[in-house]
Amino acid sequence: MENPSIFELIHMMDKVNNRLIIEWNKMFNENIGISHVLVLSHLKLHGKSRPSDIAKALGIAPPSITHLSEKLIQKELAVRVTDEIDKRILYLEIRDKGLNILTKAQEEGKILRKQLFEKLTAEQQQQLLNIYTKLI
Repeated sequence: MENPSIFELIHMMDKVNNRLIIEWNKMFNENIGISHVLVLSHLKLHGKSRPSDIAKALGIAPPSITHLSEKLIQKELAVRVTDEIDKRILYLEIRDKGLNILTKAQEEGKILRKQLFEKLTAEQQQQLLNIYTKLI
């Protein structure tokens, strides 16, 4: 069997990722995307954070974090908090409603993962994770 080209590998990875995103959007009816959920998850794990730190941690451009933050604030899932000492410093902090949405997203994510990856054995799933980890 001939080795696949880089383009074939990238194309196949894109197809899998696109399918995951499409299925996620069909399943999760909260009008927020995967990137919003990642920001909420970061806030839950790390507590209140500066947008620049969130951007760095998630590998998302700072202007995109600003856009994501605005929607999270508008939907009352997060709130802006000023630093107690230096009022020029702003943080983003998750709210209770954001924690509830994050929990729901994680639960529905488990269902989606089970549906999409049930074709693979547990060992194959671990191999896939190992491969993706090596590529990063």
